[in-house]
Amino acid sequence: MYKIAVLPCDGIGPEVMREGLKVLAVAAEKYDVKYETVDYPIGGDRYLKTGEIITDSEMDELAQMDTIYLGSVGHPDVHPGILEKGILLRLRFDFDQYVNLRPIKLYPGVETPIKDKGPEDIDFIVVRENTEDMYVGIGGSMKIDTPDEVATQTAVYTRKGTERIIRYAFELARKRAKNNTLCMVDKANVLTHGHDLWTRTYAQVGEEYPDIKQEHAFVDACCMWFVKNPEWFDVVVTTNMFGDIITDLGAMVQGGMGVAASGNINPNGVSMFEPIHGSAPKYTGQNVVCPIATIAAAGMMLDHLGETAAAAAIERALEEALASGKLGDLSTRSGIGTDAQGDLVASLVK
Repeated sequence: MYKIAVLPCDGIGPEVMREGLKVLAVAAEKYDVKYETVDYPIGGDRYLKTGEIITDSEMDELAQMDTIYLGSVGHPDVHPGILEKGILLRLRFDFDQYVNLRPIKLYPGVETPIKDKGPEDIDFIVVRENTEDMYVGIGGSMKIDTPDEVATQTAVYTRKGTERIIRYAFELARKRAKNNTLCMVDKANVLTHGHDLWTRTYAQVGEEYPDIKQEHAFVDACCMWFVKNPEWFDVVVTTNMFGDIITDLGAMVQGGMGVAASGNINPNGVSMFEPIHGSAPKYTGQNVVCPIATIAAAGMMLDHLGETAAAAAIERALEEALASGKLGDLSTRSGIGTDAQGDLVASLVK
């Protein structure tokens, strides 16, 4: 019996989460996956009423869960950064979810802005380090709002953090067994201290994986090649900051934020799965947003729990639904309701 924490949070989060849970329930019933969900009213509305984001008692409860299923974070009446740090970063850091896993996959029937590229060309995974870099919050400001103002934000890399994410990526490339290729993305030609650690660690860990071809790209070249030659990539490993940037580019390559799911993974602890899109508050309650990314995140969650048959069923249903053309162009103007999209995928799983 898995215990799944459900955090719909803000904006369109409850709507897309409703469809994700709908598909999860069908897959679980078909493949005899036993689970229970616990809902948490965490988000901007509660923060505005009480000043609380996540309480310590809630963190204690979440630590006992098998996984966390997250909707979206961001409220128009809450200053940017408060909820992101208080929810996303706190969960990632406190639960040491050091792997951010981002499949970049073009589904059949989804349009990519990349000319003459199809599903056979766009199918790779970005492994983003998730608990270091500038996100640790070391820095400060002085002489604020004066001509002499100074602000600093320090990027922090540790041997432990760098080695474990690189090793995870090598193992994933081996498990994936597609092209047996790992590409490390950094900016070691300019960031010569922190990224030298990445370069050396990549080479040293790579000696243990002679079956995996090792490639390298500077982040600016990587952005170019994501667009020009996405078929070159199999598994990509990179830093927290660069991973944050290139995975959004990857989302556009695969057809948009509406199909992009992610996992925040601690291989030995509590992991969290979510769509990568924001809360899109202007569409709240209109039943027009695409829930595909949230449904795909449920599939990733099942796969992480070891329920591979149920996960594969969701993946097949997504492919069939998207290839059918019945979901329109996946935009808010498609005329296909959020609930109708969820219903279609659920029916195909069933």
